[in-house]
Amino acid sequence: MKKFLMRFSMAVLGSALVCFAAAICAAQQGASLDKQQLAAWHDPSPHTVQFVTVDKDVKLEVLDWGGAGRPVVLLAGLGNTAHVFDDFAPKLTVQYHVYGITRRGFGASSVPATGYTADRLGDDVLAVLDALKLDRPVLVGHSIAGEELSSVGTRHPERIAGLIYLDAGYGYAYYDPSVGYWNIDLNELEKKLEQMKESNDILQFAQELQQNELPAFERQLRELRKFPVSPPPSPSDLVSFQALGAWFTRTRGISFPEAEFRAGSEPTPDGKPGKPKMPPSVPPAIFAGEQKYMNVRVPVLAFFALPHDLGPSIDNDSVARAAAEAADAPDVAQMNAFERGVPSSRVVRLPHANHYVFLSNEADVLREMRASLGSLP
Repeated sequence: MKKFLMRFSMAVLGSALVCFAAAICAAQQGASLDKQQLAAWHDPSPHTVQFVTVDKDVKLEVLDWGGAGRPVVLLAGLGNTAHVFDDFAPKLTVQYHVYGITRRGFGASSVPATGYTADRLGDDVLAVLDALKLDRPVLVGHSIAGEELSSVGTRHPERIAGLIYLDAGYGYAYYDPSVGYWNIDLNELEKKLEQMKESNDILQFAQELQQNELPAFERQLRELRKFPVSPPPSPSDLVSFQALGAWFTRTRGISFPEAEFRAGSEPTPDGKPGKPKMPPSVPPAIFAGEQKYMNVRVPVLAFFALPHDLGPSIDNDSVARAAAEAADAPDVAQMNAFERGVPSSRVVRLPHANHYVFLSNEADVLREMRASLGSLP
C-alpha cells in the first residue's frame, strides 16, 4: 500500500522526469542524434549558474536570470529542477531580480543520503538566501515546494516579504485536521500501529484507531483510487530529448523547456535520455519528512488549479475526465481550508488549469503575481 501511494503521489505532483524514468530502460533502440547537433546544444535561457553550499557536502544549483528590484526566488516541484522555470522566469526580470533553486536530490544539486525533511529543505532555502545576501525576498514555489514555503513562512517570517504558492497549497503546505492529508496521516497511522504493538492495552489502541484515524484515512484512500494516471512514454518517445518533449506536450498539453528534461537525465552516448539523476530513494524520503504547517505568518498569494486540466490523454476521455474531477473534490475543501487558515492569503482559483499553472496559465499567473508583489511594503 505504501509503495502504491508513493507512486500515486509522484504522479499527482507532476514530475515528468519521474514519469518517464519508469520507461527509460525500454529505450534501447531507435534513432540517434547527430553528434555535432548534440555537442552544439546549449541552454538558451538567459541565466547564470552557480553552486551554493547549504550543508556539509551539499551544494545546490542556483540559477540567476538577473533583473532589477525585489528578489524573487523560484522553487520547483517534485522531480523538477529550477530549469522548469527557464521560459517563465525571464518574464519577471523587468521588475524583479529572479533566482531559481534546484533542491537537494535533483538535477545538478548534490544527492545526499539524508536531509529531506520539510524543515531541512526549508533550511536549505534559507542558506541560499544567506549566501546570496538576499534581503526579504519573495519565495515562489510550485507543487511540493509549498512545504518549503510554509516551513520558512512559519519558522522565519522575518526573513521573507511574502510567499506565492503555484498549485502548492495542499496538505503538505497547510494542514487542516478537518480535511487531513493522506501522506501525513499515513505516517502518523504507522507510528500509532508501532505503538500499538508495544502497548499493554491493545484493545484501547484498537478502539481509538477505529473511532478516529481509520474512518478518515479510509475516506482518503477511496479518493486516491479515483485519480487517473496518464500512460508513460513509449520507446519511440525516448529516442531523443526533443521526442520526449513532444510526447510531454502531446499528452500533457503543456511544454517544458528542453533544459528541464536534460537536467533530470544523463544523456546516453548517442544523445537519448538516459538514467535519471534522481535516485528512487529521494521521493519517499521527502514524503516521509512531510510536516504539519498551520501558522504561516506572511502575505500569501495562492493559486489553485481546480479542477485540474490533466492534458489531452485524460481530458479527451470522458470517463477519465469525470474520474479526475471527482478526485479533485477533496482539493476544493483543502483550498477553502487554506483560505480560512491562512488569514494573510489571497486565493486565486484557476478552473481547468494544468498543475503547472505557470505554464498553462502564464498570463494569469504573471498578472496576479505582479499585483501582489506590487502591494508588498
